[in-house]
Amino acid sequence: MNGLSIDFTSGAVAHRRRFGGGRGQALARAVGMKAGRTPAVVDATAGLGRDAFLLASLGARVTLIERCQPVHAALTAALERARSHDETRDIAARMTVVHGDARFLLPDLEPEVVLIDPMHPPRRTRALVKQPMRRLREIVGNDTDARALIETALGAAHNRVVVKWPRKAALPDGLPAPSHRITGKTTRFDVFMRDGFTRDG
Repeated sequence: MNGLSIDFTSGAVAHRRRFGGGRGQALARAVGMKAGRTPAVVDATAGLGRDAFLLASLGARVTLIERCQPVHAALTAALERARSHDETRDIAARMTVVHGDARFLLPDLEPEVVLIDPMHPPRRTRALVKQPMRRLREIVGNDTDARALIETALGAAHNRVVVKWPRKAALPDGLPAPSHRITGKTTRFDVFMRDGFTRDG
């Protein structure tokens, strides 16, 4: 499968599920998980599926859209394995993988929340990203249409659009300012509220 292996049952994904901090994590807060609310999420750039799996582990129903066929195949295989594993069966049951381009699929899905994690600009530091992400970049290349995808999501989402982006990098030109940001050590979540960009989180 082009050297790309995805595993939801062990390793870093399992550790994050058990010890990551639950709904207090930045991603959960960014998509609007609070006060018992669990929104349905469309992950428009599924990639390795780790963020989608975390959200599903917290109770969300997640639709993962992946346009790169080899990555879609790896995700499908990983979900099949997760569905046969006792600890991940129920989580995987809340996840659906779709092959296609989110720019064309989102309007018909009428999503509540859209999560977008485009391929980030190459790092300017010498620190290397971890091997699975390097392999993913080799397979899918750069997301030159990230702005178009975000604009499509802003028009399709009922509640909010969440863009995961490097902490210090600027978003693609021409986008509106986010309603608010949740910033971590290396990445941040830019949150665009659909109702006039009113802060809510």
